[in-house]
Amino acid sequence: MQKRDLVEHVRHEAGLTRKEAKSAVDAVLSGVTQALTDGDSVVLTGFGSLSARHRAAYTARHPRTGEPVAVPARKHVVFKAGKLLNESVNG
Repeated sequence: MQKRDLVEHVRHEAGLTRKEAKSAVDAVLSGVTQALTDGDSVVLTGFGSLSARHRAAYTARHPRTGEPVAVPARKHVVFKAGKLLNESVNG
């Protein structure tokens, strides 16, 4: 599912116009992004949780040349599926 598919689903389910549905989806995604940027986690009960974790710097190897490459420290987003989502997906 792409963003436009999600907008169409929200439009159909909520009885909104396409413009209103796109605005709603954009607002939710913006809120999630801002919370993760601020270091907060996002918990959607029954669906799952998103959090940003710190990954330490490390040295990797270039696959073709074998030369060492420094990979800087950074944050990455982790999603943990909720119980209801897991049950729905697994039948």
